[in-house]
Amino acid sequence: MNFVTEVRTLVKENIRDYGMYIALFVIMLTFTILTDGLFMSSRNISNLLDATGYIAVLAVGMTLVIVIRHIDLSVGFAAGFLGAIAAILLTQFGVPVYFTIPIILALGVVIGLFNGALVASIGIPSFVASLAGMLIFRGALLQVTEKTGTIIIKDKYFNAIGNGYIPSIMEVNGLQLLSLIIGLLCIVLYMYSEISARRNKIKYNFEVVSKGVFALKLVFISAIIAYITWILAGYNGFSWTVIIMLAVVAGYHFLTTKTVLGRHIYAVGSNPDAAHLSGINVKKITYIVFCSMGFLSALSGILFTSRLQSATTTAGTLFELDAIAAAYVGGVSSAGGVGKVTGAIIGAIVMASLSSGMNLLGVGISYQYMIRGGVLALAVIFDVMTRKKWK
Repeated sequence: MNFVTEVRTLVKENIRDYGMYIALFVIMLTFTILTDGLFMSSRNISNLLDATGYIAVLAVGMTLVIVIRHIDLSVGFAAGFLGAIAAILLTQFGVPVYFTIPIILALGVVIGLFNGALVASIGIPSFVASLAGMLIFRGALLQVTEKTGTIIIKDKYFNAIGNGYIPSIMEVNGLQLLSLIIGLLCIVLYMYSEISARRNKIKYNFEVVSKGVFALKLVFISAIIAYITWILAGYNGFSWTVIIMLAVVAGYHFLTTKTVLGRHIYAVGSNPDAAHLSGINVKKITYIVFCSMGFLSALSGILFTSRLQSATTTAGTLFELDAIAAAYVGGVSSAGGVGKVTGAIIGAIVMASLSSGMNLLGVGISYQYMIRGGVLALAVIFDVMTRKKWK
């Protein structure tokens, strides 16, 4: 098989994984041309990623929830409520930020445990259980903010989470050196991970792509990482929001691809009955995934509240729908058992890129909603058609 044929076959066989990257590339190229390069400016890309952070974090957790054939509608107002609790702890009780954040994250796990109990132990359908949770947390958010309305946060360390950037050691030709170093480390870690995975496959006689195609993949992905790093380093460097987002993706990617727990999660999503018969504790997996979702809801609430530097009565509105949309655009299957956390991040960036590009072009908000809805519908249609093709 020659090089071109192998690449074409590889893309065709993995179109579910590569489709979202192609879509993101087309969207970015289109808006870059239409805005005369403004879309890909350092400031716009930096703002785009910062605005994506809280939804991307939710999308990672939502991907795992959908993978095990459930849904969680409570995450939006849970994030808003926990963000308000963080604001109250900081402003009214004077709790230091280094105590506030662990408390909020722990409360998020408790919320996830509650949802997991309703679904796994009592047997309530996740749609109904999480809908009840959504209403409860919406009321709780209104309750804790009804006296003061918007709660302004003046803690500079907390606010830096959503608005600050990593320290600048020095500048090299107008580029932030520390950000360049982090980008280089990401490239090295990516190459090491891919090379190690290839060696393991060869060791156990699994089929691998040719050295030429493998090298092309390494160079292409590394070039993308380098280009994004260069763009961000030209503004203020990596923001703390981006660093947190990268840490979440790296941690959950390792969890889902390199651990027994990750394999069990996908086994439960593929066929819960078969997973149970093979000795996997389906109830335990359900608890873990919902606790994970609660933890990420708390982190999302912290990121959003920090970015606004305040807690509001409307915080969390439609967060769950944005997270679900990002997960589906990122390639998660509605049938369960298929989906990657890296895809969830790409899905979130796709949706944010659409909003950012249309805002730059002055597209009306009504058209923006319709276009984003159309993109979501196309993503699900693509998923359904792909599954039918391989049946």
